[in-house]
Amino acid sequence: MNKSVSILDKEYKEWVKDLALRYRSSQIKAAVKVNAELLRYNWLLGRDIVEMNVEQRWGESVITQLSKDLRHVLPGVQGLSKSNIYYCKKFYLLYNKEEQLFQQAVGKIGSEASFQQLAGIFEIPWGHHCVIMDKAKDNIDKALFYVRQTIENGWSRAMLLNFIGTDMYERQGKALTNFKHTLPDVNSELAQEMTRDPYNFAFTGITKPYNERILKDALLHNITRFLTELGTGFAYVGKEYRLQVGETENFIDLLFYNLNLSCYVVIEVKIGKFTFNDVGQLGGYVVACNHILRKEGRDNPTIGLLICKEKDRIQAQYALESSSQPIGISEYDLERFYPEKIEGTMPTIEELESSLGDE
Repeated sequence: MNKSVSILDKEYKEWVKDLALRYRSSQIKAAVKVNAELLRYNWLLGRDIVEMNVEQRWGESVITQLSKDLRHVLPGVQGLSKSNIYYCKKFYLLYNKEEQLFQQAVGKIGSEASFQQLAGIFEIPWGHHCVIMDKAKDNIDKALFYVRQTIENGWSRAMLLNFIGTDMYERQGKALTNFKHTLPDVNSELAQEMTRDPYNFAFTGITKPYNERILKDALLHNITRFLTELGTGFAYVGKEYRLQVGETENFIDLLFYNLNLSCYVVIEVKIGKFTFNDVGQLGGYVVACNHILRKEGRDNPTIGLLICKEKDRIQAQYALESSSQPIGISEYDLERFYPEKIEGTMPTIEELESSLGDE
């Protein structure tokens, strides 16, 4: 009787590990390939329905009959229901403005260049597309936004649906800022896209009267959700972060580092209405961070973000024009629906260590 023998040789163990990684990689590539082929088929089916005018030629009930006929000749094949065929039509109608790109991808499906040109359309599952089509209607920009977010954050279908429910597209990049005038062009658009207005703080569970300390404590008690609401790439550095400026101690409400922008982000939270003084205080913290924390050649200029309960837009705009520091002003909301699952949106420990080094 043969007995199993444990091989302790280091080279052998590395080989086994490599074989396992290779297999998993091949599984992922196969899944991407299968998904891309399915989307290609659905795109062509939708195109045929539109370009052949099948409903005008054979009547409105033709889709019902088409579903029956396809299931008859393709027994056991999924995705041939009447509703799914209509989704194929919607898929084509939504993205046909990008038809030239789709034609390239149809000819060489699976090529990395085509995937990049299509902003990842072929990289997410068909079920995700159905959710996006239901919610985006004919808004291609909104649809592509959620396609990109799904890829970047690894959202499941349920997570995608929940985040759509928080109106993320409508809130993204909507803060009042002076970034165009205070940041280099290469960074200003990315910084603007980083912002949201309003921020959704419903996850804090605050329903009773509160002060700023209670709100900040609640945000940090739910730090994972807070980081998710701030957006991809934010890493928490500290609360009431101490900065010694001359002989004076200063304490920043919340300090973060954004890996996508390679810069510190100073966040001040105010439970009241915005005032001119808020921008002056925040601008001072931004300058102090640039002098004390920012490393030349590694970090981009620090950004300030003021999140308040309410603001007068004209007053806020005037305040931003008066500041030479990059600052954004947003409101927060405690009553919006917020998703339960938030995995996959935070930077990894390795990403943080690689960017910040050992402070």
